[in-house]
Amino acid sequence: MSLLEEKLLPVLIHTFWIDTKNYVEVTRKWYAEAMPFPLNFFLPGRMQRQHMERLQLLCGERRPENEEELEKELYQEARECLTLLSQRLGSQKFFFGDAPASLDAFVFSYLALLLQVKLPSGKLQAHLRGLHNLCAYCTHILSLYFPWDGAEVPPPRQTPAGPETEEEPYRRRNQILSVLAGLAAMVGYALLSGIVSIQRATPARTPGTRALTMAEEDEEE
Repeated sequence: MSLLEEKLLPVLIHTFWIDTKNYVEVTRKWYAEAMPFPLNFFLPGRMQRQHMERLQLLCGERRPENEEELEKELYQEARECLTLLSQRLGSQKFFFGDAPASLDAFVFSYLALLLQVKLPSGKLQAHLRGLHNLCAYCTHILSLYFPWDGAEVPPPRQTPAGPETEEEPYRRRNQILSVLAGLAAMVGYALLSGIVSIQRATPARTPGTRALTMAEEDEEE
């Protein structure tokens, strides 16, 4: 597990969050489609910055100044890590024999995503697909514990269809509430961040009002 966190995790972060093609065409698209408006406009970018900071922490002092050298070093170590996993697994079904352990769940969580996703820039993915026992290992776990044959999402549940006339008002109401909530969130963000500020202006007094005020003050004295 420590080997995966040290050697493989930085490359997974780089693959899905730092690589421009993968981030724009895959990662950001995932989260933008899953998040409601208006969160889908700024949350993926914030998450990308958080992963960039996490990558800097994982690399630590050994991080070279040149980004190309860093990328080359990270991918080299990740390829070595996958090769070691392949050698350790051998021809076994799981890493400790015929029964799965917590290590298998941990390894599968790293490998399945890298193996299944269609990446426009898949440097490490190509190396993983060349390790046939690891590919068979992931396929076996998918078919064993995910009975929809390794599909990206489980098959939808069959629910009784109700009359459209009853669903339509609720659907329109939810859409209106979503738009209002989005507008409220945008206005609140603008006020809290200082983009928009509200200043209270003091109304100017006319000469007649000023004279009347002075007369009232004289009467009080």
